[in-house]
Amino acid sequence: MHLLLFCLAQIIIFAKKSSKMHLEELSKILKERRKLLEITQEDLAELAGISLRTLKAIETGKTNPTFESVNKITEVLGLQISIEVKKPNL
Repeated sequence: MHLLLFCLAQIIIFAKKSSKMHLEELSKILKERRKLLEITQEDLAELAGISLRTLKAIETGKTNPTFESVNKITEVLGLQISIEVKKPNL
């Protein structure tokens, strides 16, 4: 039942530099979501169409992943990527 509640979880990446999501935070969110869904790294890599090596590097924060890789992973994990444009200071 808890899994259904998290299906619409979001990852928000802000365009504003000071609130930009750090790679460590992204890695933590993806890894925690994968574990919550009880998906192995091997299965997630296969389902997302990326290499296991790439997934492990992303989860440990050892690489700066491409948007395409992150998008593939989030699709499998039921996450959504949102980008917000900061409002100008008038």
